[in-house]
Amino acid sequence: MPTPSSLQNRLNEIGHSLSKRSEALALFGLGSAGPELDRMDEFSDLDFFAIVAPGSKHHYIHNLDWLTDIHPVSYAFLNSPDGYKLLFSDGIFCEFAVFEEHELAGIPFSEGRMIWKRDWISDEIRKPVRKQQPQHPSPTDWLIGEAVTNLYVGLCRYRRGEKLSAMRFIQWYAVDRLLDLASRIETPNQVYSDSFSPDRRFEQRFPVLSEKLGLFCQGYGRSPESALAYLEFLEQHFEVNQAMAGEVRKLAEDKG
Repeated sequence: MPTPSSLQNRLNEIGHSLSKRSEALALFGLGSAGPELDRMDEFSDLDFFAIVAPGSKHHYIHNLDWLTDIHPVSYAFLNSPDGYKLLFSDGIFCEFAVFEEHELAGIPFSEGRMIWKRDWISDEIRKPVRKQQPQHPSPTDWLIGEAVTNLYVGLCRYRRGEKLSAMRFIQWYAVDRLLDLASRIETPNQVYSDSFSPDRRFEQRFPVLSEKLGLFCQGYGRSPESALAYLEFLEQHFEVNQAMAGEVRKLAEDKG
């Protein structure tokens, strides 16, 4: 696995490679390659934006010599119109996008850390203009209602033989609502959160609640057991409608 120092060196190499190309303007890292550098480890990937001159984006997306000249590339997948998921042959994995400067005002992203830029480019481009809209906390009653009805629908599908759909409703959709309820159950540790993905670092932020997750996500063939464990936990912390709870239990315990 790559080391944090090798990851940081690769970012610097990418910046140096871009500096030799006249259309390249800047490179900034995001996430653990950005302002959250202190959490970079051997399992981190390199998230970054390369900023290029007007009219040159197409070239930099469809000609990756600014990366392959640094180190051989084993795999590159164009996963969006703007960029790639890419694996260097030494095991360094990247997710990146290429933008022209004017495009940055139209996309939400987390603040970055400048790796390299032309002297005339403002350092402020690493800061989003369009920030992600703040998520207003949903009412607790709504979250509980969504959770318990997801359990019910999932169990109905399980009894119909739709085990995959059941697993998604019980062990995915209902658990998503638990992520929303987490701070109302446990005081979170002050660890980097991800406004785009609340499951990131959940175990570090909510260590006590995380110990229960395995009970709620027991796998493809154990949706009834997962649903019962989830319902019991929900009832320990919140008021759950007993009519719905009863229906969930009947479906989960049905041996027919």
